[in-house]
Amino acid sequence: MTHVVTDACIRCKYTDCVDVCPVDCFKEGPEYLVIDPDECIDCAVCIPECPANAIYAEDDLPDGMEVFLQFNKKLAPTLPTITKRKAALPDAEQWRVVSHKLSGLNIAL
Repeated sequence: MTHVVTDACIRCKYTDCVDVCPVDCFKEGPEYLVIDPDECIDCAVCIPECPANAIYAEDDLPDGMEVFLQFNKKLAPTLPTITKRKAALPDAEQWRVVSHKLSGLNIAL
């Protein structure tokens, strides 16, 4: 099993989760993070660290968020690893409360 970064991360990109990951499984896109399912050891330490509540265990994904399992799997091999915390995106707080942000990205799943 793996953990999955969902919609709540898009256009926020808080990186608190990166600091606690013992295996550096987070990958960084321009407006989001994903978890590399081949690297994730299912430790769950990232879940409580995410201020946007964007991370779930694969088996605990909320209804309608199953697409993010594929999103993480597909994008992880194409993105660089992020190992240190960075500032969130400038308008992260505004985007934090917005849902259904995947449609705003130009990514074919």
